Order: sequence, then C-alpha cells, then structure tokens
Amino acid sequence: MPLSNAIIEIKQLRLRTFIGFNQEERNKQQDVVINIEIHYPVNAQIFEDKVEAALNYKTICKNVIEHVENGKFLLLERLVADVLKICRQDSSVSYARVSIDKPHALRFSDSVSLTLEHRS
Repeated sequence: MPLSNAIIEIKQLRLRTFIGFNQEERNKQQDVVINIEIHYPVNAQIFEDKVEAALNYKTICKNVIEHVENGKFLLLERLVADVLKICRQDSSVSYARVSIDKPHALRFSDSVSLTLEHRS
C-alpha cells in the first residue's frame, strides 16, 4: 500500500540535437533545455533505504540523453512526446510532465517551450 507520492524533478538538462525543419536546423545541432517531473507511489521500503523500491532516475536520464542526442526531430512536439514516453516506461509512474525549451528559436525571444503531461 503506498504511503505517499515521490516526486522526481530533473531540472535544466541541457542537450544538443537536430531539431527543426528548416535546412539550417536539419544540418546543425541546437541546444534544448529539458525539465522533467515524475510522480510515483512509495511504500515503507523507501524509508528502510531499499534501493529496489525507488524509481531509478539515473536510468531515465541516461535514456533521455541517448534518445535526444542521437535523434533528429522536425517538430518540438515530437521530441517532447518521445521524452514523455521514456519517462512513463516504468509501470509505477502515475504522472509525468516534460517541458522542453528551444533557446533562441524566435527572434527577440529567449526560447520557445512546449509541455506535455500524462496521468495514469
């Protein structure tokens, strides 16, 4: 029986990838900044320091890094959806939210950001 929800946040993960559909964007990697929030239920084993009872955020982060840095994406929506799918792979995840910023995507703007979330 879950005692509470744990909330993992991965903040300001800075990666480079091919993102966009303009020719220049397809030939040159760009920076993206990723923020992830993942909720999962915890039980008493967490308070007993049982590693196997916790969600492995390092594995999730490694999978996100590999997918983003090795991928090519036309749309920011696709990239965000893919990262959200990676975050939801563990069946214990009850909620996940992913926001990705594409810095300097628009003139006179710091960034363009897109957010998707999923609830189980």
